[in-house]
Amino acid sequence: MALSQGLYQKQLQKLSPQQIQLMKLLQVPTGLLEQRIKEEIEENPALEEVEDGHETEYDEIKDEFADNDAEETEMDGSAEEYDNIDISEYVEEGDDEIGDYKLKDTNYPEIDENRVIPIKVERGFNEIMLEQLGMLTLTDHEKKVALQIIGNLDDDGYLRREFSAIVDDLAFRQNIETTEEEIAKLVLQIQQFDPPGIAARDLQECLLLQLERKLNEGKKVKMAIKVLEKYFDEFTKKHYEKIQRGLDLTDDDLREIINQVVRLNPKPAGSVGGASKAESYVVPDFFIYNNAGKLELTLNNKNAPDLRISEGYRDMLKDYDRGSKKDKRQKEAVMFIKQKIDSAKWFIDAIKQRQNTLLGTMEAIMNYQHDFFVSGDETDLRPMILKYIAEATNLDISTVSRVANSKFVQTEFGTYRLKFFFSESLSTDSGEEVSTREVKKILSDIIEAEDKRHPFSDEKLTELLQEKGYNIARRTVAKYREQLNISVARLRKEL
Repeated sequence: MALSQGLYQKQLQKLSPQQIQLMKLLQVPTGLLEQRIKEEIEENPALEEVEDGHETEYDEIKDEFADNDAEETEMDGSAEEYDNIDISEYVEEGDDEIGDYKLKDTNYPEIDENRVIPIKVERGFNEIMLEQLGMLTLTDHEKKVALQIIGNLDDDGYLRREFSAIVDDLAFRQNIETTEEEIAKLVLQIQQFDPPGIAARDLQECLLLQLERKLNEGKKVKMAIKVLEKYFDEFTKKHYEKIQRGLDLTDDDLREIINQVVRLNPKPAGSVGGASKAESYVVPDFFIYNNAGKLELTLNNKNAPDLRISEGYRDMLKDYDRGSKKDKRQKEAVMFIKQKIDSAKWFIDAIKQRQNTLLGTMEAIMNYQHDFFVSGDETDLRPMILKYIAEATNLDISTVSRVANSKFVQTEFGTYRLKFFFSESLSTDSGEEVSTREVKKILSDIIEAEDKRHPFSDEKLTELLQEKGYNIARRTVAKYREQLNISVARLRKEL
């Protein structure tokens, strides 16, 4: 096939830089928005926060350079395109001279720079392990091996790495020769550290290590150790009849053993070293208040400070206007200032549009799920999909999805992720469509009220839901039960 040239026309849909920036900002949670704004301020000196008592000048700034994009690269051209800049649009009236009294706040005393602010200090899990290691009498060689072992403990306190792999790590990375027997000996010593259960290879060993510390508490602890040693799999799967037959235990004996085991900590390192792990807090993006039956929606603007164009950049434009010489260097400086101001305006626009999009989306959700926000009863939730909110707000479904997946709303009944309010529908015997969230709530209530000695099977749960008028299959009940993190009937059984 011969090569040829041709001229064709076609339509392409591409996102503008502003749209891309808005999509990224929509995904930023309120708790991280302040950090994102600070990053933008550091990158763009033309952007700054509005100080208290000052109004933003952004609305007064007109896009003086909108028609000059095609001329940005012509730095050697005529200076006429720069002479038409109206600097008054960028400068406040009467801003030529600023008195020194405006630069200081005399209403508050000066902050003492030498004042010491107390900071809470917590020891990490690794530090606690190293402190206890220092109490052992070890050679330099053994100490290095022990440090390698402690370094391989995971966040739960388990040693999940094979001894042979630790031997290889020491040999190849630190040129230290050791054996699996030496590592096993040191692991036994580390397992005596606090909290009990540290350096266990699996859950069974972790629980046994904790029970061995309680041997002085009586016969029941010894029996619990025996159960975990011989019937660990049966115990975890709640095959209690087999355990009772094998060890000749009564119901009271087995109940006491279960009480001993459930009091143990399956993650021994999880309760120490709080400073070493980042604590996560949910910062709500919206607040909904019930004012005498009328719902009021507010946006959390705590982490979104007001922004404006930097006064320093407006002053630079003013100085340029006063100058008479328009050489190439000045043109480049003006073009740089223009780019920074444009970027700042785009960012301010994106922040405002973000707030409007969030409010519009949340208002549509609040109106659609009005009954739930009034009562707090999950059974009042209506079936709702992204398409419904997209149509109500005239937004794209992908935009609504970005908002729903990363935002939270605080109500008088608790804090919820927006995704919580979206659910599919299910038909009842009367033909009415109800939310799957409602069915899950009823299913959860049935399981919670069941006799734990004889829990309901999935078949029985299906029958109970059908009696309430919900057309649902057994496999659907099993799916909803798994989504609720509820175990099968055999694992819910209690003595």
